[in-house]
Amino acid sequence: MDRLVISGGGALTGEVAVSGAKNATLPILCAALLTGEPVQLDNVPRLRDVATMVKLLRQIGVQVEHSGDRVELSAHALDRLEAPYDLVKTMRASILVLGPLLARFGEARVSLPGGCAIGPRPVDQHIKGLQAMGAAIEIEQGYIIARAQRLRGARIVTDMVTVTGTENLMMAAVLAEGQTILENAAREPEIVDLAEALVGMGAKISGAGTDCISIEGVPRLHGTRHRVMPDRIETGTFLCAVAATGGEVFVRGARPATLDAVVEKLREAGAALEAGPDWIRIRVAKTRGNGRLKPVSVRTSEYPAFPTDMQAQFMALNSIAHGTSRVTETIFENRFMHVAELNRLGADIEIEGITAIVNGVESLSGASVMATDLRASAGLVIGALIAEGDTTIDRIYHLDRGYEQMEKKLAGLGARIRRVASGEGR
Repeated sequence: MDRLVISGGGALTGEVAVSGAKNATLPILCAALLTGEPVQLDNVPRLRDVATMVKLLRQIGVQVEHSGDRVELSAHALDRLEAPYDLVKTMRASILVLGPLLARFGEARVSLPGGCAIGPRPVDQHIKGLQAMGAAIEIEQGYIIARAQRLRGARIVTDMVTVTGTENLMMAAVLAEGQTILENAAREPEIVDLAEALVGMGAKISGAGTDCISIEGVPRLHGTRHRVMPDRIETGTFLCAVAATGGEVFVRGARPATLDAVVEKLREAGAALEAGPDWIRIRVAKTRGNGRLKPVSVRTSEYPAFPTDMQAQFMALNSIAHGTSRVTETIFENRFMHVAELNRLGADIEIEGITAIVNGVESLSGASVMATDLRASAGLVIGALIAEGDTTIDRIYHLDRGYEQMEKKLAGLGARIRRVASGEGR
């Protein structure tokens, strides 16, 4: 099992390119199931989650060609309308094949996702919405069995804001008969990117990016070519890393307009940021004592508020700020598992219910730590970059799910970081 060894204490300088967004790529890959014509995606990141989704689509019968950051898909002849448990259990986003398969083929058999380290993410809103559109759904032996001759448009009000639920129902609705209105819809930029890809395939969608999305069903969709949006969480992670270590970095291929809440908090902490349409520059002086960054309290919530996927990174940043901050997690009930690991590096963090109290310390020191989930991994990398001495991060397969070659990108900015393969000495 690979691990990262990081010798911290140095500033980051230079230029780094942002990869395509994982959370936009996964649903758009599933959207290829809605047509028998070829779909080409550019700016696709090479990630474990993307590889898992491609494996699932191939198992269903989709022809997939993957070259560099380009993926070409053809779903003209599918022979298995099923997402099995052995794949769904490794990545909950596999549930996103449910809506497209049901809409185009009238049936689907998809495993229930099961547990998740950072907390429950039920799919009841997906099922509720599809039933409102006329689907007959049964749960048998851990599988969702869905059938419908043709879905019908409906007004759907979800009980909670759900990103994958919004995506699944939007993809199902594009081939439904009549109009579908999704109320209380998620507003994330990745949903807008999915809608743009679907519109490129001939779908009729309005309101994506608001809490009310309108879809007018069409009889069929055609192929398209689409460029996946930049990853806003990867962008924010690099910005946090520079803020924590000091230095100056130019981030290219970004989309600053999707990061307002993160950029605002970084400026509040004392970082200097400039931005253009597709770039961000951050400058932070490396200081100690009273000159350290200011602590910033954050409360996670649905977009456009502060993202839960940036909570661990800001926890690491706050750990060496000059003062006390509060980090409140309202989305996932078990997303503080990185706290114990940051404390192993010398951080002073206490948990009170859904809030972590972070008392900033002047410095961290290297230690062996263990990644517990994707974004916790990123927080630990930042903590290790801050810490004096060597830090070893185990279980970095979590990191590989959502960050493309993070160690190479950080090394290009001057970080002393290397990947150690299983079996190599520490």
